[in-house]
Amino acid sequence: MTTVVFLLAPGVHLLDLAGPAQTFSSAADFGAEYRLAYVGEQEDVAANQGLPLRAGVEWPSLTADDLLVVPGWKAASAYNRHKFGAQTLERLRDHHRRGGTVASVCAGAFALGEAGLLDGRRCTTHHDLQDELAAVYGRASVVRDVLYVVDGRVVTSAGIASGIDLALHLVAQRHGPALAARVAREMVVYARRNGDERQESAMLRHRAHVNDAVHRVQDVIDTRYADRLPLAELAASGGVSERTLTRLFDRVLGLTPLRYQQLLRLERAEHLIGHGATVEAAARAVGFEDARMLRRLRSRAA
Repeated sequence: MTTVVFLLAPGVHLLDLAGPAQTFSSAADFGAEYRLAYVGEQEDVAANQGLPLRAGVEWPSLTADDLLVVPGWKAASAYNRHKFGAQTLERLRDHHRRGGTVASVCAGAFALGEAGLLDGRRCTTHHDLQDELAAVYGRASVVRDVLYVVDGRVVTSAGIASGIDLALHLVAQRHGPALAARVAREMVVYARRNGDERQESAMLRHRAHVNDAVHRVQDVIDTRYADRLPLAELAASGGVSERTLTRLFDRVLGLTPLRYQQLLRLERAEHLIGHGATVEAAARAVGFEDARMLRRLRSRAA
C-alpha cells in the first residue's frame, strides 16, 4: 500500500489538489494500492476558490515507498511565498532523506525550494512563476515551458491541469503505462502528455487577441486541422473576404491561416511521435499526404 500525502497550504488551488488526488484515487479503483491522506499546519484550510477543506494535523507514518505532494496556491509572490513553518519543511526533507519521493504542483515548488530540495536539481513551475523561482532559488535549474520535470525523487510540475500529467506519470512509473492509460480514459483526459511538452499549446499561444473574425476562423482550424481547408471556406466562416482574412491573420497573429494550421499539425504530430508513432504514421494522422512536409517543418522548428 502506497500512501499519498497531500500537504495543504492556506489558499491551495483546488485543481492543483483535486487533479492528482483523482488520478491516484482512480488508480486505486483499478486495483493499485493507494491510500490518500491530507495534512496541514491547521485543520481548517480555505481553498483559494472559497471551499473550506479539512486537513489532518497528525502526519501518517511514511516509508520510502510513499509519496508526498505539495499542491500550489495563488501567486508565489514575495508576500505569499512562505506557507509552511520550519517543522513542516523538515518533514519534507526527512521524507526525501529516507528515500521517499516528493512532488509539487505549481507554486508548491517554492515549498520544496525552501526545504532545500531543489538545490542542484532540475525543476519547473507555472510559466508565470518561473522567473521568480529561478531568482529566489539560484541553486535550482529551472526548466522553462515544460509540463513536469523528474530529477531523481523530486518531481515538479507546471501547475493546475499539469498536476494530472505528473500524477499519471507517477502511476505509469509504478504500475506501467497501461494502467495510466486506463486512468486517463476514466478521467476523460484527452491525452497523457509527456513532461517535455510545452505548457501552452499552439492554440493557446495564438489566442491572446480580440479580433472576432480571426477567433471564428481559428475555431474552424482548431477543430479540423487535419482537413484540407481552402482559404475561401475559412474566409466565409469568418464573414470576411480572403484578402481581409489574410491581412487580419498577419496583423494579429503574424501568421497566415495555412501557417497556423501547420503549427497545429506539427504540435499534434510531435505528440504522436513522442508516444511511439513513426514520422510517416504521424504525418498521415495530422493530414499530410506524406512525411516530407512534416520532416521539413520539424527541421525548421529544431
